[in-house]
Amino acid sequence: MAKYILKRLGLMVLTLWAVVTVTFFMMRAIPGDPLAGMARSLPEQTKANYYAKYGLDKPLFEQYLIYLKNMVRGDLGESLQFPGRSVTDTILETSPVSAAVGGIALCIGLILGVGAGILAALQKNKWPDYIVMFIAILGITIPVFVLASLLQYLFAVKLQLLPTSGWGEPKHMVLPVIVLSFSTIATYARYIKSSMLDTLGQDYVLTARAKGLSEFQVVSRHVMRNSLLPAITILAGRIVGIFTGAFVTERMFSIPGIGFYYVSSINNNDYTMILGTTVFYAALFIVVQFIVDFIYTLVDPRIRIVPDKN
Repeated sequence: MAKYILKRLGLMVLTLWAVVTVTFFMMRAIPGDPLAGMARSLPEQTKANYYAKYGLDKPLFEQYLIYLKNMVRGDLGESLQFPGRSVTDTILETSPVSAAVGGIALCIGLILGVGAGILAALQKNKWPDYIVMFIAILGITIPVFVLASLLQYLFAVKLQLLPTSGWGEPKHMVLPVIVLSFSTIATYARYIKSSMLDTLGQDYVLTARAKGLSEFQVVSRHVMRNSLLPAITILAGRIVGIFTGAFVTERMFSIPGIGFYYVSSINNNDYTMILGTTVFYAALFIVVQFIVDFIYTLVDPRIRIVPDKN
């Protein structure tokens, strides 16, 4: 177990380094000067001072090494778009906002999606199955910005029950949570239905029924645990999607989350903010995926971490 953990930790560090390296050099390859707008009307000496302050006057590879050194110490730099604002502080301030909205949406999506998937599997080719699959198709095909616009028009403009945007009160979370949870419901409904239908046809399920177990006992004891494995597989992506998948939603509803600042930094070529948030997203995904691998062993006792015999 210790050897496996050390190996995974090494791979996690290597993956994070690769993400940082690729992102760093790709950003520098994009045409445009991140300080052009701010320094256009300044004297030459002041411009030089700004470039020196952010290290942009140094050779590219030296900038890269300096960034890696600072990142190891937990310093992700200072925003170019908002001088004096630390990227680390921005992430710490805005990520809880994204986590609040996205976390509620994920919980709702998991509960409703799993429940809908189970219902569709147990009622295959009946009207509950058709309704669930219709909703699932809508959730996958309708773009986020379209759904958000429709909900804003209906509940904010026409019915005037909820605000179109803003932050600070529980009512501001209602529409964003609905938008973010819709795709999760659709995804899990499809995955759970497919997994349950496959499990229901297994020999051990037929044996359990032959022993006289009720349908509830068969489903709860033998079907559910094995059917949840596909749901766990996509859980890592969904958790990270709390932050990365909310770009459009946070922008449309004016939510001061990390996705809002990430989009803004891209539009303004804010190198340090783009790179810092990318590091945050990559590290989060790597850690969550590591945790999910261990959750597998809790859900299915047949899965065990064993040494590689090769």
